[in-house]
Amino acid sequence: MTRRLCSAILLLEAIVLALTTPVLIGVAGVSSGTALAIGLGLAVACLVVAGLLRMRWAYVLGWAIQVAAIALGIEIGVMVLLGVIFLALWATAYWLGRKIERERAAWEAATPAAEQESR
Repeated sequence: MTRRLCSAILLLEAIVLALTTPVLIGVAGVSSGTALAIGLGLAVACLVVAGLLRMRWAYVLGWAIQVAAIALGIEIGVMVLLGVIFLALWATAYWLGRKIERERAAWEAATPAAEQESR
């Protein structure tokens, strides 16, 4: 469950980060090459990490992406707010996913197999 929730957050964040590219160019005055590297680079990183969430170390990369999104606020002020929102969503998805997995494991351990099959 953690993987599904965190993947969904990263996919949504990839869209937002990709859309920062034209803002970096038009509003912040960043060169096109730099803006493409930052905006699309972070978007691709989100997609790659979403696919790697089968491995525990990929969650560390997910946390790093959240920090990078907030740091993007140096160039685009509103990204501080969006970065904090995505950080809160990521943390909630991570925490709730782990909680659901723990509770599901406890239920499966406490429930006889015959009763589990009937549900």
